[in-house]
Amino acid sequence: MATEIKSRHAVVSRAPYELYMAFVDMRNFLRFIPDEKKEGVTADYDSIRAVVQGFDVGMKIVNRVPYSRIDFQDDGAPFQFGMTMHFDPADMPGKTDFHIDFSAELNFMMKMMLGSKLQQGLDRIVTSLAEASEGKMPEGFDSSWYENRQ
Repeated sequence: MATEIKSRHAVVSRAPYELYMAFVDMRNFLRFIPDEKKEGVTADYDSIRAVVQGFDVGMKIVNRVPYSRIDFQDDGAPFQFGMTMHFDPADMPGKTDFHIDFSAELNFMMKMMLGSKLQQGLDRIVTSLAEASEGKMPEGFDSSWYENRQ
């Protein structure tokens, strides 16, 4: 039975097409990974792979709905999962109502171990993106990594 997790919604201070374009190419994710953690991480337009805590984990884009939605699914992971990022126009021009839906085939033990962590992780991604779009550094963000690239 699939575990369904829905993130919180947040308004991001970017138009849906701008936000969509940042996520549509998996190679863009590489710039958010600190150099010391990039070893073994590979990406192309459609997919990204890495070794995480000894597990070879991959994720690929399986559907793109321009400026509205991107669907991802596992590409070799310890469990099957899917994720959808939603980029809906907000009530204010130039802003996006952003949220993430996540679905995974987790056994009871995995659900007990990961369920709340997955919810917290999704909510943190959404909140951090909204804060960053307002010029705020997300909690736990190492700004020295970003400053060294400018």
